Amino acid sequence: MTHYDVFNGDADGLCALQQLRLTEPRDSLLITGPKREINLLERVPLDAASVTVLDISLDSNRTALIRLLDAGVQVRYIDHHFAGDIPAHPALDVQIETLPDRGTSLLVDDALNGTQRAWAVVGTFGDNFDQAARRAAEPLGLSEAELGRLRDLGIYLNYNGYGATVADLHLAPDVLFRRLQPYADPLDFIAGDPAFALLRNGYADDMACACALVPEFADATHRLFVLPDEPWARRASGVLANELAQGAPDQGHAILTRLPAGGFLVSVRAPLTRPDGADTLCRHFPTGGGRRAAAGINDLPETDFDRFLDAFRAAF
Repeated sequence: MTHYDVFNGDADGLCALQQLRLTEPRDSLLITGPKREINLLERVPLDAASVTVLDISLDSNRTALIRLLDAGVQVRYIDHHFAGDIPAHPALDVQIETLPDRGTSLLVDDALNGTQRAWAVVGTFGDNFDQAARRAAEPLGLSEAELGRLRDLGIYLNYNGYGATVADLHLAPDVLFRRLQPYADPLDFIAGDPAFALLRNGYADDMACACALVPEFADATHRLFVLPDEPWARRASGVLANELAQGAPDQGHAILTRLPAGGFLVSVRAPLTRPDGADTLCRHFPTGGGRRAAAGINDLPETDFDRFLDAFRAAF
């Protein structure tokens, strides 16, 4: 009988699964995609034996989840996004928390009693929870240089997940996970796998383009940028939002990237000093969702730009 690992294609999803499979090895089929592709459970067949779900919203996958549970599929669900009402079902093992500075990697770390802590630190850095990552790393006794390398890896893994389609990414998330899988120590992956240099160099090139941008709107507590319809912009959008948030922690940030068919892909970051409200803002729009500190909208129509700007200014 087949087991499926279903996970977000960003740093938090990758590192959550990496921790689990290092500690609990098993053969599985992988279901993932770009970071914004979160309706993943609908791709799991009803004859699956079991499913592990990591770092995707239960609320966005509710219908598919109930369908699988009713078919007798055992589901383990670990996540930190808005869930809504959680179904009570004997086949569902759920661990969901929505604290603003704890991602799925740290929830898995709790479940595994810290046995793969270094990978939890990478995923937490990738989700822009720098302080939480540093706290988690304290028992590891890492040097500041080693901690910096783990932070870089988290940023690059997260960066690789952004894009409208897999074709926008440097490495498909399932391929990237298989590259990570042999390495119990992320520092060994950094030193030994060419994928790290591929992501590092791509990130540097794309962020050089992004840093030349000026805000479309700015005031004392907000900055909004509009990026062009280019693959580099789709890749850079999320990590640019994180970098801007780190650099100006009292401001809310929004990155609107033009989509090929019109409209915008939106990344929102609440001020780091007040990490709340991003998910509520984005859920006001039909394709919006996320978590309290960071959220997004998959397809904001151009006609809703002014409405979004007003809501963004009111939210933070």
